[in-house]
Parts: sequence; structure tokens; C-alpha cells
Amino acid sequence: MNLSTDRILTTHVGSLPRPQDVTDMLFAEDRGDDFDRAEYQAAMQRAVAHAVQKQAAAGVDVPSDGEMSKISYATYIRHRLSGFEIGEMPRVRPKDLDDYPDFRQRLAQSGASPRYHSPICRGEIKYVNRAPLAQDIANFKVALAEQGVDEGFMNAATPGVIAVFQPNQHYATQEEYM
Repeated sequence: MNLSTDRILTTHVGSLPRPQDVTDMLFAEDRGDDFDRAEYQAAMQRAVAHAVQKQAAAGVDVPSDGEMSKISYATYIRHRLSGFEIGEMPRVRPKDLDDYPDFRQRLAQSGASPRYHSPICRGEIKYVNRAPLAQDIANFKVALAEQGVDEGFMNAATPGVIAVFQPNQHYATQEEYM
């Protein structure tokens, strides 16, 4: 692990902007549509390389892969873990919108929906698909090496994040779920 005694090292957590082709393929994958897997892999390699290059150029000491292969920081898990199904959930309206009814109305008119589809835990959770993780790591290592960066940081959805964003309809208790 890189250390510094004279300054605070920087890193990055979260999604970075994705190229449109990557975004389109992520949505196709999430919907279960057919798409060219070879092109997907090539696009991911390019996107991760670009994300690492931009962070290195900006002086980020420990870059991330920008979460390029993840459709969202919490919902991508359904492609890697068993037990999750897509279901319709009521959208909880943020309380601060109560103080701004005109803004709330504009949001509704712009297409914000009262319901949305989200992974819901409806079965036993097990790791069933490690291939995307292995590919993420491989793409990231190549991108780091190309930039001469010796250390990177890769995000992962924690059990706590999963429990907050993916409702539990399987386990008897929240403790069991986590």
C-alpha cells in the first residue's frame, strides 16, 4: 500500500462518466438483451483505460476503474449473486420535496416515476458468477500498468449497501440477510 508522510494521498470512489457504447451495452445486459460480448469486452477495456488515464493525469494517487462495468453501484450484484429478482418497488419520496411542491411537480412531469424496478432478495444469496469480477480485475490491472500506476482501488457493494437498496423478501431477519 502506498504511504505518504508529507501529504494526503487521493483516490476515487464511485462511478465516472461512461462512453455511450458502454452505457448502451450495460443496459442491454441488464435487460437480458443479446449483444456482442467481444465488443463489450473491448469497450470495457477502452473505458477502464480511459478512466485510469484521466485520473492519473489529474494527479489521483490511487485511481479506481470508475465502475465502468457496473450499471449501478448497488444493483449490479444481481448479475453475480443468486437470490435476486427484478421487482417493482414504490419509490420513497424524499422529504425535502415536500417543502418544494413546484419542483416536485416538475420532476413528475419530466418522467420521474412513483415506482421503479429494482433487485429484490427473494432467494438464498450465493456467489454464482465470478467471471465479471475476474475480468474487471484484469482490465484494471492492464490500465494501471499502461499508466505506470502501481496501486488502484476497486469498489464493491457491501452487505450493508445491498441490504439498504435491495429489499429482503427471503430471510427472516435483517441480520440473516446481511
